[in-house]
Amino acid sequence: MEFLAQFIDIVLHLDKHLAVLVQQYGVWIYGILFVIIFAETGFVVTPFLPGDSLLFVAGALAAIGEGGMDIAVLVGVLGAAAVLGNMLNYQIGRFLGPKVFHWESSRFFNQAALQKTHAFYEKHGGKTLVISRFLPLFRTFAPFVAGIGAMTYPRFTLFNLIGGLGWVASLTLAGYWFGNLPWIKQNLSLVIVGIIVVSLVPVAVGYLRHKAA
Repeated sequence: MEFLAQFIDIVLHLDKHLAVLVQQYGVWIYGILFVIIFAETGFVVTPFLPGDSLLFVAGALAAIGEGGMDIAVLVGVLGAAAVLGNMLNYQIGRFLGPKVFHWESSRFFNQAALQKTHAFYEKHGGKTLVISRFLPLFRTFAPFVAGIGAMTYPRFTLFNLIGGLGWVASLTLAGYWFGNLPWIKQNLSLVIVGIIVVSLVPVAVGYLRHKAA
């Protein structure tokens, strides 16, 4: 429970924690952020890592030049992390194959999320890799499911590039342009919560429709 409380505190006060990391590690912050985004998109066991809110806050810090952060470098590094993470996830899915649908849910594996992402993938095809970038859980499982379904690598790469770069650029630039407006800066924790809630709305709507059906 203590770990969960600490994790929630980090997510809800990401601006403060990330600012401290930037001050402590300087240019190495790019590497730290790369690892977080890469892991969040590259492994089905780490969908809990911050994604949308992390990109927004990082963009806001780059806007004020915190730790010498540069927005162009930030978008490039995190864009690469998002694309490469999905590539790894895709390869893992191809290696494991359909047998994962028979795995039991655990603390480190969400079978329900896998099933929902698979249904979403069956309906929307390659567009899933773009749309899911803005949906927690789905973002982590989409490339994994694409690998299981043996989507051709060129087709996967195209949608991966569009989705990954679009996701990173849109949220970091949103933070860069709007993250330091007085009202947003004073209520950044609420904004982070809002980003999380908004990103979860489509998931909740899909769940309610499924229950109703």
